[in-house]
Amino acid sequence: MAPVKVPDSRWIRRYRKYLICGLGIMCVQVLLAYVFFSLDSDNVGTISEPRDVSGKRRLNVEAFNEDPNGAASSRRFKENYLALDDEDIPMNALFNRHKVPPDKTSNRQAGSSVTKSANVPSASVTRTGVSSVNKTVLRLEELDFIPLCEISNKEAVSAIHRAKTQLCKQEIANTTCLINDSSLYPKTLKMSCPLTKGITPGKSLGCFKDEKNLRRLNGYSVTLKTTNSPEHCINICLQSGFPYAGVQYSVECFCGNNRPESSSRLPDSSCNMKCPADPRKACGGYYTINVYQTGIPKFTPQVPSASPLRNEPSARVAYLLTLNGRGVRQVRRLFKTLYHQDHFFYIHVDARQDYLFRELLVLETQFPNVKLARKRYATIWGGASLLQMLLSSMTYLLSTDWKWDFVINLSESDFPIKSNTQLVKFLTANKQYNFVKSHGREAQRFIQKQGLDKSFVECEAHMWRIGNRQLPWGIQIDGGSDWVALSRTFVAFVTSSEQDDLVEGLLTVFKRTLLPAESFFHTILRNSKFCDTYVDNNLHVTNWKRRLGCKCQYQHVVDWCGCSPNVFKVDDWSRLQSTEQRQLYFARKFDPTISQLVIDKVEEWLYGATPSNLQSKLSYWQSVYNYLDLSPQADDGLLTVSASLARHASHKVENGDSSCSLKVLKVLEVTSYFHNDSYKGSLVRFEATQSSTQEILELETWVSPISQFNIIRKNQVTIRLKSLLISSEYDMKEQMSRNFLRVLGPFSDPVLVATLESNATGAISNNMTFLWIDPTGQLAEVSEMHIEYGHLVGYVKPSLQSPLLPGVWDVRLVRNGTVWARVQFLVSPLEIMSGVPITQQQTGFVHSGPGAPYKHAHLAGEWDPLLGSTVTSRLAAERKALANARRFGQDLLQWIDGLTQRFYSVVDTCVSTSSYAKLQASSCASNWGLEPCVATMWSSFTPDPKSKIMEMDFNTGGLKRW
Repeated sequence: MAPVKVPDSRWIRRYRKYLICGLGIMCVQVLLAYVFFSLDSDNVGTISEPRDVSGKRRLNVEAFNEDPNGAASSRRFKENYLALDDEDIPMNALFNRHKVPPDKTSNRQAGSSVTKSANVPSASVTRTGVSSVNKTVLRLEELDFIPLCEISNKEAVSAIHRAKTQLCKQEIANTTCLINDSSLYPKTLKMSCPLTKGITPGKSLGCFKDEKNLRRLNGYSVTLKTTNSPEHCINICLQSGFPYAGVQYSVECFCGNNRPESSSRLPDSSCNMKCPADPRKACGGYYTINVYQTGIPKFTPQVPSASPLRNEPSARVAYLLTLNGRGVRQVRRLFKTLYHQDHFFYIHVDARQDYLFRELLVLETQFPNVKLARKRYATIWGGASLLQMLLSSMTYLLSTDWKWDFVINLSESDFPIKSNTQLVKFLTANKQYNFVKSHGREAQRFIQKQGLDKSFVECEAHMWRIGNRQLPWGIQIDGGSDWVALSRTFVAFVTSSEQDDLVEGLLTVFKRTLLPAESFFHTILRNSKFCDTYVDNNLHVTNWKRRLGCKCQYQHVVDWCGCSPNVFKVDDWSRLQSTEQRQLYFARKFDPTISQLVIDKVEEWLYGATPSNLQSKLSYWQSVYNYLDLSPQADDGLLTVSASLARHASHKVENGDSSCSLKVLKVLEVTSYFHNDSYKGSLVRFEATQSSTQEILELETWVSPISQFNIIRKNQVTIRLKSLLISSEYDMKEQMSRNFLRVLGPFSDPVLVATLESNATGAISNNMTFLWIDPTGQLAEVSEMHIEYGHLVGYVKPSLQSPLLPGVWDVRLVRNGTVWARVQFLVSPLEIMSGVPITQQQTGFVHSGPGAPYKHAHLAGEWDPLLGSTVTSRLAAERKALANARRFGQDLLQWIDGLTQRFYSVVDTCVSTSSYAKLQASSCASNWGLEPCVATMWSSFTPDPKSKIMEMDFNTGGLKRW
């Protein structure tokens, strides 16, 4: 038998200290692990996570040491929210369904392709690449006023420093000080909704036994480590719209719609844990819960009637049309479809849209029941000015002698999907109701999604986020869509000059709220004497496509991320058809620059087929610029290129005949032309003098961009590009550029859009590298693009220094060290600067490029073989660019014309009706061969019955359609 080897005791004594230390460290680690998992269990596990019928976890927002609508953990909020949706939806797409602050998103959440984001990070980046925390110290030397208080809130400090004007900075500072002083917002508001018999606010129902897998109150739950108490939990549940509140396990608050069964009642002594906020009171126990009434009944929206009572007078509608943009033809088409002699139309055109206001003024002289607002607001997405505009317009409607029963707000993107007769019949049967659409989710989730727990200040056409806030207790918070149909009595209540405390308090709150119109009317309805008139239906169907519409939009006007519906297309027709038997009367969004065919189908669905010989049935025109416009200011690049194209057209008309030359005087209008849902080019209307007679003629020319896209390596199975184009004004939601003419100037922000073939989503690699090469052959930028699986369109916005060097730029698609495709684009020199001819001093600055080395210049050696130029050619190009920057006057115009001729073609030219007679009297008429514009199929003068306001149809009370 082998001897047993005994350890040497000297070895144990020598290393005893190390052994003891090691055992001690291990014990500490075990203890820390135990504490960690205990905390996690306390925060999550002790409250069973509510699940729906499918077993999926529902939202369970947790706030740590704060109220849920003030400072919930964004990390926990994100994790719980992601469990709500379908498993096949990407996580980033799910999170972006929230209207969240821009500093909570990443580049991958910003769109279908990974681009270089222009977002300002919440922490600065040092040269070593390590983030450092921003200091929240207000730099007083930048202000020409002394703030009323010490401002240390980092969001307020950031907003003050980012604001451009001292007036805006001071408004942000003053609002912040009022909030800090707790003198701005009301702490509580009182409901005036009649109490239901048997319901007493704050009444205790007793102590009940609870179960982990079957909660007595399962509507909403939150952990309040330091603020939990019966009163506080009741406030939260009341705010969330629940009739019952319960406290449990000292720190847990539950809300529910149903009263616990009497069989689960326990002696009060079973609920014996103290409340953190008030140790004198009990906050339940271990799976025991104290339950209270919040003071409101379970909310049940009213169900509208289908048919009116006999002899009930027909309802009259006051349409509040809130319009923006330049789509005057679509607005006329909408008006023609809505019009009835018994209805009224109050039209508010955005204060910056001079063209649309000017074009619609004639409606006032044609119809006695139409009025355009003279008090106009410059509204922005999500802005407080939207609510101001609605309330101001409603106040005016009440002041008129128009006898209306409902006000319905619509935009230029709305269109009716049922006839006037159907709408009037429905509204006549439901004159006592108000129609709004609720969010349909937990109120606390809605509050955080909308940013209602944040304060915002609107100035400089921007919504500045300035910090957290506490919403008033004592009322329910509701919201959803800002498109509503409200009764006259309710409108009179919310706009009354003798407002009650509820309306006055909510006006204070929503004046500093993001998207106020989406919650203001809903919240007043739920808490006022009109609470029993609430119908959860705003009569609209909306084309929501969350994956496309929620890509953190509108950051240029709000410190938040926004979602927006998509435009209906012909592919969405089945969704519109499905509304036939539902109480839905309007749909949005429609945009004829994207799809006019679906609008045609809606009209035919409602009123029958259009005449087969209808001229311009498939065409649509939309003005981009008009010389009479006062605002917004025209783009200098557009004015320059359109003037150059007018000169091209005049030279083409002359056809080499010097005796019949034309001299362009000015561009009158630029119009985008579409046919069969496809952009066909732009129409430049201009004035020119005829040299022989000195007569001023008005002509219009059709121009079209020339494609500069080329595939270098064809027949490759790994990539199937349909097109590459460079433009600006990229619409992530619709995956297209709205700069149809692709005009880019030195101060433009180019965007590259890549489109794949429809069969290219299978075995294809969608990672792409693009080299941006300036007119001198230098590498200006290297961009990476990834088109997600299942998508056909991707985009990338390069970080190019401004001003861009004018001339021909080259973008090359590189894969595996080889150029696969390329696209060229024009950065046009400017003939016009700020609306007036450019000066010689300005040309030297504007046309010289950025004046600093490109940030990717150090990579030129790596990519040099693919740039397509040599050192010698680049030096020659630099000398030429330097000479071009000095061009002025006629020399400058020749440079511009030479460039535009390469990128645009003149398709056709016509002459206006007023000038056609002058031309016919001229000897040049036969040489030019121009036809009158009204006789063409493409001109903006072409008759367009779809958008023409016809005379009255006395049989229907509406307007004749054709």
